[in-house]
Amino acid sequence: MTPEPRAAEALEELRARRLRAPLLAALWILLGVEGVGGIVIFTARLAAGTTPGETLHVVAGLPLTLVFIAYQWQHWMRVRPYRAQLHYILGVLSTAFMALTLLTGLALGGYWWEGREASAAHGPAAYPPVLSGIHNIGSMLVLTFVGAHLAAVLMRDRSLSR
Repeated sequence: MTPEPRAAEALEELRARRLRAPLLAALWILLGVEGVGGIVIFTARLAAGTTPGETLHVVAGLPLTLVFIAYQWQHWMRVRPYRAQLHYILGVLSTAFMALTLLTGLALGGYWWEGREASAAHGPAAYPPVLSGIHNIGSMLVLTFVGAHLAAVLMRDRSLSR
C-alpha cells in the first residue's frame, strides 16, 4: 500500500529532519572520531607499537557515552515496541554492541587514567588483553551493524516512498 503523495512528502520531510537533528549529528561526529581514532590506534599498535591519538580517543569516549544514552532513549521512545523487521533487528544488534563497546571502553579508560603518569617512565598503559580484545571486536561490530542498520532504514524509506 502506497501512502498518498502529500502524506509521503510529509513523512519524507519528517525523516529528513530527524537525520539532521543535533543529537544525531553529535552522535555521528563522535562515533566518527572514535571509529577513525580506534582504527588508527589499533593499526599503529600492531604496526609500530605506538598508540597515537589515545588521549583524544579516551576523552571523546565520555561525551559519546552520554550522547549515545540520550539518543538511544529518545530513539527507543519513538520506535518501540519491537518489530520483526530487518532494520529493527540490525538496530538492536548495533545498540547491544555499542553498549558493550562503550562499557569496555570506559573500563579501558580507567586503566589509561591510572597509567598515564606511569607511562612516562614505563611505556604505554598495560590494558588487560581480554578486555581490549572485546573492545576492539565490539568496535568493529558496531561500525558494521550501525552501517547496516542505516542502510536498511534508508532502503525501507526508499521503498515506502515509491
